[in-house]
Amino acid sequence: MAKLILSMDGLVLKEIPLTKERTTIGRKPHNDIQIDNLAVSGEHAVIVTILNDSFLEDLGSTNGTVVNGNPIKKHFLQNNDIIELGKYKLKFVGESAPAAAEKADFEKTMVLRPSAMKAAAEQAKAMAAAAGGAQAAVAQRAAAVQHAASTAAAAGIADKDATKTAPTPLAAPVSNPAPAPVPPKPAQPLGAIQLLSGANAGKELELTKPLTTLGKPGVQVAVLTRRPQGYFITHVEGADRPQVNGQRIGPAPHALKDHDMIELAGVKMEFFLKG
Repeated sequence: MAKLILSMDGLVLKEIPLTKERTTIGRKPHNDIQIDNLAVSGEHAVIVTILNDSFLEDLGSTNGTVVNGNPIKKHFLQNNDIIELGKYKLKFVGESAPAAAEKADFEKTMVLRPSAMKAAAEQAKAMAAAAGGAQAAVAQRAAAVQHAASTAAAAGIADKDATKTAPTPLAAPVSNPAPAPVPPKPAQPLGAIQLLSGANAGKELELTKPLTTLGKPGVQVAVLTRRPQGYFITHVEGADRPQVNGQRIGPAPHALKDHDMIELAGVKMEFFLKG
């Protein structure tokens, strides 16, 4: 889990785990992280965490928000980023790579290297040969029984029908064939949105970043996330959630399909996949 380490003049004050989707920072008591200092605005900044990603947004503070020495309005947080608020510093510690890989199960991909594929093929061949050998042994035993029955009948010590009915050979174990290597999935199509209303109607925006923020701060804000299995829209700020195809989305990330119609902060836009 990602966290923030609050310090002042090199002295660590406390650690704050980012357990909420929206973590506010400011001087007023209602903030999730309250910093009682005149250099910090009442509602200074917010950190939005979507799955394993976090991004920082300045909320129009008086003295601004600085990350790694540079003033920012919006910033995608990366491990060891330093957020400066007056004399205070917040160090962002991202989720470790192994833990992130374990949690993001939808991103797990099995990679078969050539050496592993060759070993799997040899193992499957050996299993098939073993199964074939077992089947031959069963057939050989059945022929021996048939021969013994015939000999016994000729000697007059067996029933006449003994030569007609031989024991049914047991079915030889059949090994499961080795699964064929799964062909690699085609690269995910690039998504984009085209504004259909408002002052920027007709403009097109390619969604190349992992996170793209849309909307009007203080009115309605949503974030579009690019994931291996597609694009998702998540409500971040505002009393009303965005609409997709005329229906308001829920609190969880909403998967977008080609040519979905989005309405956000009074602006209509179309999401589509570029071939």
